[in-house]
Amino acid sequence: MVSLGLVVARFNDSVTEPMAEAAREAAADRDAVVVDEVSVPGAYDSPLAADRLARRDDVDAVAVVGAIVTGDTDHDRVIANATAEKLTDVSLDRDTPVTFGVSGPGMSGAEARERIDKGADAARAAVDLAEALD
Repeated sequence: MVSLGLVVARFNDSVTEPMAEAAREAAADRDAVVVDEVSVPGAYDSPLAADRLARRDDVDAVAVVGAIVTGDTDHDRVIANATAEKLTDVSLDRDTPVTFGVSGPGMSGAEARERIDKGADAARAAVDLAEALD
C-alpha cells in the first residue's frame, strides 16, 4: 500500500478544495492512504511543504494540488513554472515521487473549476510512480 502526502495550495479554495477531494478519492481508489495533508496559502509555498513530506520515512510519494487563476500574466506563468521546477528538484533530491496537479495559469475561476480532475491525476500519478519504484 502506498502512503501519500498531499499538499493543498489554497490560493482559490473554490477550486482547490474540490481538487483535494478528487485527489483523496483517487488515492483511496488505488488503495493508497493519505498519511498527511498540508495546506499552504499558494502554489509558490508548495515546494517547501512537499519537501517536508518527502523527507518523512512514512511517505512514499507526494501529490501537490492547487490553482493559479489570477490571469494570464507573465507573473502567473513564472510562478507556475518555478513551482513545477522546484517540485521536480524536491522529487530528485529526496528520491520520492512528487507530482503537481494544477489548474491554470491564465484561467478564470470557472475554467479552473472545470479542471478539478487535475487533483485526481496528481494523486494517481504519485501512486503509480511510487509503485513503479517499489
